[in-house]
Amino acid sequence: MNLTRSILMPAGIAMLLGAAPSMADEAMAKAKGCTACHDVKKKLVGPAYADVAKKYKGDAGAQATMVGSILKGSNGKYGPIPMPPNKVSEDEAKKLAAWIAAL
Repeated sequence: MNLTRSILMPAGIAMLLGAAPSMADEAMAKAKGCTACHDVKKKLVGPAYADVAKKYKGDAGAQATMVGSILKGSNGKYGPIPMPPNKVSEDEAKKLAAWIAAL
């Protein structure tokens, strides 16, 4: 029994730790006010995060593009309503972009 626990517990902890970043980045999106305009699955003022992930899937420059849009804002990518620059650090923008891309 102890052998089973010693094998399964680290695996379970690793799974929980692996899930933590995505949960933390969704929480960050909420804390930074991103969810006032964006939802994970449905369009609000801006596109759904799932639609953004789909648009950039397979694009090697997607991460940099999303980080740039988060930091500087964007216009015309998803319609006439511009996205203003967000008040986040570059590191936070990278975490948000990685979370969105993983959806």
